[in-house]
Formats: sequence, structure tokens, C-alpha cells
Amino acid sequence: MAGGIADRPRYPFTAPPELGQEAVRRVPIVIVGAGPVGLAAAAELAMLGRDTILLDEDDTVSVGSRAICWAKRTLEIFDRIGAGDRMVDKGVVWNRGRLFHRDREVYSFDLLPEPGHQRPAFINLQQYYVEEYLVDRVLELGRTDIRWRNKVVGLDLLPNGGARLTVETPEGSYRLDADYVLAADGVRSPIRQMMGLDFKGKVFEDRFLIADVIMKADFPSERWFWFEPPFHSGQSVLLHRQPDDVFRIDFQLDPSADPDEERKPENVVPRLQQMLGPDKPFDLEWVSVYTFTCRRMERFRHGPVFFVGDSAHVVSPFGARGGNGGVQDIDALCWKLAAVLDGTASPSLLDSYDAERIPAADENLLNSTRSTDFMTPKNEASIAFREAALEMAEDLPFARRIVNSGRLSLPHTYVATPLSTPDAEAWERGVRPGAPAPDAPVEVADGQPWLLRRLGGRFTLLRFADDATAAPLKVPAGVTVVTVARNGRPDAGTVIDRDGTAFARWDAVDGTAYLIRPDQHVTARWRKPKPGDIGVALDRALGRGDATDARRAAGG
Repeated sequence: MAGGIADRPRYPFTAPPELGQEAVRRVPIVIVGAGPVGLAAAAELAMLGRDTILLDEDDTVSVGSRAICWAKRTLEIFDRIGAGDRMVDKGVVWNRGRLFHRDREVYSFDLLPEPGHQRPAFINLQQYYVEEYLVDRVLELGRTDIRWRNKVVGLDLLPNGGARLTVETPEGSYRLDADYVLAADGVRSPIRQMMGLDFKGKVFEDRFLIADVIMKADFPSERWFWFEPPFHSGQSVLLHRQPDDVFRIDFQLDPSADPDEERKPENVVPRLQQMLGPDKPFDLEWVSVYTFTCRRMERFRHGPVFFVGDSAHVVSPFGARGGNGGVQDIDALCWKLAAVLDGTASPSLLDSYDAERIPAADENLLNSTRSTDFMTPKNEASIAFREAALEMAEDLPFARRIVNSGRLSLPHTYVATPLSTPDAEAWERGVRPGAPAPDAPVEVADGQPWLLRRLGGRFTLLRFADDATAAPLKVPAGVTVVTVARNGRPDAGTVIDRDGTAFARWDAVDGTAYLIRPDQHVTARWRKPKPGDIGVALDRALGRGDATDARRAAGG
């Protein structure tokens, strides 16, 4: 397939069956917005066995690179929904970054310094590719009715629960009721506005010019960031390589700059020539100007409506926390929706979406705000502090921790989630409840030789044993057992950790066990579980307090 914006597909409009019908159909889940977050939600729910309707007012994927840096955790989620391999194969893989101050390199860093992980720290892949690959995967899974050119123009909460959507199409309007609505409709979120909800936070004065440049160049596959570069009058510049010989270059602009003037080719081209050299041939693929913003809704759940991604929270792009945070939103939500609709979980489980994802958003907002403050100092004291930090960072490791060109995205650990079971024993290391599961190379009977490929999509008891022939462990219904053994032969339920990497990362000994949620986050751990421990932890993770009380009363 040829690359570039002009080659993106357009999807056909098909008249929905509800057009012209007096009766209003009710469905379990409607997703609004076919960006990366909405599409990933549709794919994940399909993998969990749930049918959805996905509405989008456009008929194609996004224009321009937009979100380009996809973090390791997000790639692991894409793996679980069956789209990760294609994205990594197309994307530009990178782990390293370099930081410059004026005309000298200050230091470089490695975001994935240890071996034994399937996925890199990041790939760079234009958002239009991510969306296109997710559309293909959603269609392949076959459980999603994607409705292009279906624009939501009204939303009303129903007195008996659920929401009624009014949808406008090229052939007329219709109404659709849903038990649950996922609002993945972006930073300007029409649904948020229809519901009269606030989007609070800070909008900075600073602006950046984005230029997607097509050129042949020998820049390595690394993140390059300049403070006060000699080729640009602004305070900073960022460079990333993308597929198809496309380079993303971000130029910081003066706060007084006119966005409309700055994005004109006659003004963009001289900036690029000053950076790249007057004789370097290139073509402009896409140009945009954005403003630093750090905002979020007070709550992400409003009855049957769940706000996900940019509709719920928005951060400045440095740090790659926007798209990655949105994909991790739906990863924390979809398995809960599926469990409630299946009747295996209490409806109260859905309240944990706010309990988990609001702290995650706040972590991203804090990092984004700190990055913005360092990159765009507003007074003489801040300027002097940044100058001193950059001068010392070349020689002093402690100063490098102060330099902030965008703290790059890491997965959030759900420290305060009500779904986790507190440790009953002391752990010095290992994977704490609420944390995402780490990967490790393992020997398998079939499939890919990575531990994370055995986890996710269901509750899993990850059990560690010295030998693969260890006696079976009794678990409650709905829990799958995966055994990690030091010795023996792998089979459908057992993987072998010959070099001890998995045992070390999980701080495991013979008998150690972890209960893993469908989104690959740890919910409980034991040095050696006692009878009933796993069932009680499962009930807690599913919001089934009554079931836990019954288990304890029965002594199991």
C-alpha cells in the first residue's frame, strides 16, 4: 500500500435499519467516535464477545500524523486485540532519545535498557495508519456495526437507565437506545457539550507548529529534542522519524504568533530550510498549530455514559500521554462492561472506572504540566533554573533527572483501586496489586514465546512452580490457570522459564501465585495461596461483595 494522507481509504455509508422506524431499538453498547480509542474499544469488546455499534460522523481516518508515539503498554493492548504485529511491522521502533542544548548534545537515554521484552519502549506510527489497521481488525472480528457518516446530534438519559441517541445521516435521522455509551468523540466532545459538562484545567499561552515533512534523511530512529537550537528562534524543537520517509518536526512558537500565518507554507518552508539546510529537498505533507492544554472532566462516568480518551482529558503532546492514555482508558473499562452485561459482575464494578482512570489522568496531567513549565519558563528565575540544569546535565546524572523535555508515557499503577486485594505478606519486590503485568521470554508449546501472550482477556491465575508436573491448583469458575515452571515441558497451560527471567521479575518462588485481571493488571498475589483466597480476591475484583461474604461464611 502506498503511504501518505492522500492514499487513506474512504468507507461507504450504509443506511441504518432504524431509519424510518417509529419503534426505538435498544442495544447494549454504542461507541461514539472512530478514532484510535473508539476503534480499540470496539475491537476489545469484540474479543470479549460483545456486539457494539460504532458511530462516526466522517467516512475516513484522521488527517495528518497527530498521535504518533505508541508506548509499550499500548502495543501490548494492541497485541491482545490482534493488531499489534501489524503496527510494529509498519512503525518505526525506538528506545533511545537524545537531548541537545543550543549546539551541543547534553545526554542520551534508553527507555528500555533491559532485554527480555517483546515490545520496544515506543514505535512511531501515524495516527491514520493506527486507525486504518484498527478498522480492518474490527471488521475482521465481525461483532461491530461501524456506521460511517452517522453524527450524534442529541443524547438524553432515560429514566429507566441507559441513554437515547439521536443520529443524523445523509438519508435522515433516527433514534437509538443504549444500555451504555462510550463517548470517544474527541477533545471538543459534542456529547460532553450536550450533557452540559465542564472540561476544567489549564490552557497555556505557548503554541507549537507541527510539520510532517517527506524527505530522504539519515536521522536515526530516535527522539531528538533541542532546547534553544541555533537553527530556530524559539525555545525548543522536537524531531521524530515516521514510516514512509515522513519526519515529524515540532517548532515552539512565540506566544504572540498568529496560528493562521504560521501554518502557511510560505512561512513553514523557511523554518525547515533553516533547520535542514537550504539545499535539502523535502515536501510538506501536513501542517498544524496546537496550543498546550492540560484539562479533564471532574468525573468520567455519568450514569450510562463513559467518557474515554480526549473527551475525558487532554494533555500537551510532549510525553505521548494523550493517545496512549486513551487506549488505556478503554482497556480498564471494556472488561468491566462485558462482565456486567454477562451477569458475572456487580453493576457497581463500573464505578471503579473513575476510581482507576481519574488518578491515571491526573498523573498524566501533572507530568504534562511540569514538562510545559520546564520547556516554556515564564520568568527570570525559571529561565535561570532551566539554564543551570541544562549546563550541569552533560556531566552530572542528578541534573539529568531535572531536565524535562516531556516525561514519556508509562502505564499507571492502580494504587487506590477498590478491586485489588491488599498483600497479606511482606513483599520486597515483585508486581504489586494494581500494576500491569511485566513481560518475559518463556518456552511455549505453540504460539509466540512471551509471557504476556498468555495473559489477558480473562481472569488468570499465574502460578509459579519449580517443575511443570506440580499438582493442579483448584480455582473458581471463570479463572484460567497458567503455570510458569523452571523445569519440564511446556503444554497448553504451562510455559517454561529456563533462564529465570519471569521468576525474577515477579519475585516468585515455588508456589507463588498472582491473580491477573482481563486487562493484564495484577489484582492479588500470594507467596502460597490458602484455600478460598483466590475466590475472595476474584469476588473483590468483580465487585461482588455479597459473594465474598458467602464464601467466608462457608469457610472457602
